[in-house]
Amino acid sequence: MNTFFLVCFVLGLVLSLLAAFSGLGRLHLGQIRFGHVHVPSGAHMHTGAGTHAQGRPGGQISAFNGFTLPAFLCWFGGAGYLLLHYSPLVMPLVLLLAIASGLLGGGLLYLMLFKVLLPRERVLSAEDTRMDGVVARVSDEIRAGGGTGEILFTQLHAHRSAAARSEDGAAIARGTEVVVLRYSRGIAYVAPLEGLMNLSANR
Repeated sequence: MNTFFLVCFVLGLVLSLLAAFSGLGRLHLGQIRFGHVHVPSGAHMHTGAGTHAQGRPGGQISAFNGFTLPAFLCWFGGAGYLLLHYSPLVMPLVLLLAIASGLLGGGLLYLMLFKVLLPRERVLSAEDTRMDGVVARVSDEIRAGGGTGEILFTQLHAHRSAAARSEDGAAIARGTEVVVLRYSRGIAYVAPLEGLMNLSANR
């Protein structure tokens, strides 16, 4: 029984480490979609940081998954080995307490997954990383006639940059707020936000 408990402990520990570091036990528990605001020319304007998120449940979490089963084995084996060596308890009682310890360890991990990870888990969709409609600021001047500059923007709560050109070929000064109208081959084609807003107001 010493060997049995020890094997269970080592196996559970190894599988737990694999689940944590290789994504073996990763659970896709939900999905969040970001809203967007309509602007002229059919574009959708969103800043990434200022959008409204809506959650949608991704389904029930099984109590038997790539995290809880290894946790059960680890706690079961460790408790059984220690009780067998350092307590005067008879084998049936040791086995019973080891099973209870394994269930406790797996149960605690299951509660952590359900209460902590589930509300924060999401599956990225193409909508989350789309470029058209992103509001950005020009960080490197875009010269007239197809010159390439740079824009800075926020997406998925991270600051990002991209090469940019003017959609109509006009120069756009540094610091101007712009909207990405389309994205092609690593280049964002932009137009000044103020001009689009004025166009919308005149309609």
